[in-house]
Amino acid sequence: MAKGYWIGRVDVTDAEAYRAYVAANAEAFRQFGGRFLVRGGPFETVEGTARSRNVVIEFPSHAAALACYHSEVYQAAKALRDKAGHADIIVIEGYDGPQPGDD
Repeated sequence: MAKGYWIGRVDVTDAEAYRAYVAANAEAFRQFGGRFLVRGGPFETVEGTARSRNVVIEFPSHAAALACYHSEVYQAAKALRDKAGHADIIVIEGYDGPQPGDD
């Protein structure tokens, strides 16, 4: 079964409120098996537009990633994030198929 991922791009407008969101989202990610692969850090925009913060979270499955987003516990955290900035979040299924160079 393919894993699921959240890809988030965020512009934080209120750092204190964003810290409250980060504290609140931890329980949702724990409950649904979320694991940070990217959490901020330096980046270079080589094409298109960017936001100031980028996040990639891995889940055991696409269904778990969606369930986490729609859960009551995450939606309560999201209400805090909505006051702290602007975000683009997608939930996407991972790919387990052939890779370039596979024979």
